Amino acid sequence: MKRTATANWKGTGKEGGGKVTTQSGVIKNKNYDYRSRFEDGTYTNPEELVAAAHACCYSMKLSFVLGAAGYTPSRIETKCTVTLENGAITQSHLEVKAKVPKLKAKDFPQYAEDAKLNCPISKSLSGTITLDAQQVKSFKALNQQSQ
Repeated sequence: MKRTATANWKGTGKEGGGKVTTQSGVIKNKNYDYRSRFEDGTYTNPEELVAAAHACCYSMKLSFVLGAAGYTPSRIETKCTVTLENGAITQSHLEVKAKVPKLKAKDFPQYAEDAKLNCPISKSLSGTITLDAQQVKSFKALNQQSQ
């Protein structure tokens, strides 16, 4: 299986700008630029897209890991924060909250760690990956936008 995205850029690295489009069209001609990457711009940037990919991939992998163990999560929410330092992503931090009926809280960390180690995006990153995983009985969103 292969997936694609296309980016174009015009101008210098600092003053120029670009647009990115994904194969599915979900992201279509979205702007990205230096300000959004290194300052306070309002467009997207590569690190934000990596964080989104890691959060999505991890959540799906955790669901698969739990399913293989006989558990069906009613909700998994993952927030990912990537750190860019000296031209490289040096860290990806995953914060996950999951509501998993019938799973004992003491058993949750092993499944969360398995997903961290084995999701395809984790495997593709060379920086440190950290994890803060909580099994919850009720949900308070990690990010107000996702409630």
